[in-house]
Amino acid sequence: AVKQLWGDGDHMAEIDDMMSEQEAIRGEKAKGVCDLLRDKAVRWQLITLFLVASCMQLIGANVVYFYAYNIFMKAGIPPAQTHYVSLGLGTTEILSTVLCGILIERAGRKTLLWKNYTVMALALGLLTVTLFLQDSFFWVPYCSVALVFIFIMSFGVGPAGVICPLITEIFIQSYRPAAYVFNGMTNWIQLFILGLVFPFIVEGLGNFCFIIFLMYCLSMAIFVFLVLPETKGKTMLQVMEEFNRLNYRGKKR
Repeated sequence: AVKQLWGDGDHMAEIDDMMSEQEAIRGEKAKGVCDLLRDKAVRWQLITLFLVASCMQLIGANVVYFYAYNIFMKAGIPPAQTHYVSLGLGTTEILSTVLCGILIERAGRKTLLWKNYTVMALALGLLTVTLFLQDSFFWVPYCSVALVFIFIMSFGVGPAGVICPLITEIFIQSYRPAAYVFNGMTNWIQLFILGLVFPFIVEGLGNFCFIIFLMYCLSMAIFVFLVLPETKGKTMLQVMEEFNRLNYRGKKR
């Protein structure tokens, strides 16, 4: 099956990892979402999944897309051509996600996450400033457009491209289906809530609404840098052992 999937070659290292993981779970059946929430053995994996996966909505990508039209108009782009710029924005996200697939094995998951979270926080901070000063200088709206593209590019290279493989790498096989279900539930519930409250946030804060998402990006950069173990080049058992140091901190395992 492995040869059919990956072609001819020496795949014994991957097969050994699979066998080691199979031996570690000792035939455990697939866990449900309730088991995932109750089991202390995956407590920090669950916390990591919740915080990192929440970025898909709480990181402010949808807010940037919401403001993009007004930013493009202020930059002097004709209304008839704004949809081409919006198309370029979506294309930038797709290409940056593809770039993430190229860089993820070289740079590592942790590095891509915390560095791009930091860049996104800086982009949102500067975007708040340029939106506040957009009528002061003729070149400020162009800076806003550039910051939008920088934000979307960092989002694609970082969280958008890393989260899916990360779930597979921090949970053993018996917990993975429940982890993906939990991730999907969290994503759609947060999208629903954000869709309800976002108009009130914009009405109340205006251009300063980006500060909320800036703080989340910055806090996630710190969390990933300090807590999340690097999964690059490690077996599932090695990653599980690093999380066990958090799950069983101060206890005899």
